[in-house]
Amino acid sequence: MLLSPTQARQLLLHAFEQRYAILAINADSHAAVTDCLEAARQADAPVIIETSLWQIKGHSYGLGDPVLGVARYLADLMVLANSERYRQVPVVYHTDHIKGPETMRILQAAIQGIPAGLHEQSLKLFASTVSLDASDMSEEENIDTVLKLCQLAEAAGVDVTLEMESAVDDRITPAEETEKLIGSVEALYPGKIALWAPGVGTQHGFTSDDGYSGFQTKTIEDNIQLLQKITGRNIGIALHGSTGLPNEKLQAASQCGVTKVNWSSESLYLRNTAAQAYFRDNAAKFERQHKEWKNSVMDNGLSAHIAQSYVPKVVERMHTLGAEGQASQFIASLELMETLG
Repeated sequence: MLLSPTQARQLLLHAFEQRYAILAINADSHAAVTDCLEAARQADAPVIIETSLWQIKGHSYGLGDPVLGVARYLADLMVLANSERYRQVPVVYHTDHIKGPETMRILQAAIQGIPAGLHEQSLKLFASTVSLDASDMSEEENIDTVLKLCQLAEAAGVDVTLEMESAVDDRITPAEETEKLIGSVEALYPGKIALWAPGVGTQHGFTSDDGYSGFQTKTIEDNIQLLQKITGRNIGIALHGSTGLPNEKLQAASQCGVTKVNWSSESLYLRNTAAQAYFRDNAAKFERQHKEWKNSVMDNGLSAHIAQSYVPKVVERMHTLGAEGQASQFIASLELMETLG
């Protein structure tokens, strides 16, 4: 099921309390989204499907228009996540690495809802959680932008669940910066931030030769304690740059307060490697005289081949993060909360 902003916040709190992390996958095609949900179903795990600017503007979705890209992505994900096959999988749609002059237009649409209609019936498509790329922002610009997002939600009378970040790559975020960023938003819009993405010594991409030897769970623990001091509540850590972290460090991080683990570079590499193998091993079938030509050149042939190796890897990573078996537990707790009102 595709979660609302309120339900997504409840899921992140569940992950914090049960000490597991949710895998957040940058899925850049319809087939990739399907594979991620299938892995989550097999693992009985929640999943976060997130999109960056390059995905929502890309050929598969927006064709240059990022708001159209968000709408197409959400419509596809809504139908799939709410289908009978995946109805018991908690699915979060998250905007990730949104930056540049179109930031506010994109996030306003994701928060306030994108109108969609069919046969004179109308509905709005909403993101479950939102974040923006603060890497090129000053602290003041970061705070001001996040406050504007809260104001947009307030003006529309809708809920919003936020991930706030500092410049995360290759540094440790100072405590004073955390206090300023989180404290400024919490003072005016308490309870809206459900994830904090500080720099913890990792970096995006294939950048580590030593498994990020400088990454320590104490950094996570210190951030959790500081967040509790600032807000008086539990806020999980969003771990950016997980590619290259050994499994034992991922497990330790999920057990001490990381509730969201971003996964993009390695995920793309796995799919790319499988695609290369498909084209290499089936070269003869791509000749139009071959009896299996049509089945081989259609998208289903490539997509099914990639899924065979990719889905088990996603399941394995969900298991590493302690999320296996947590989907059914959260769904049960959500149904109980809704029954009690």
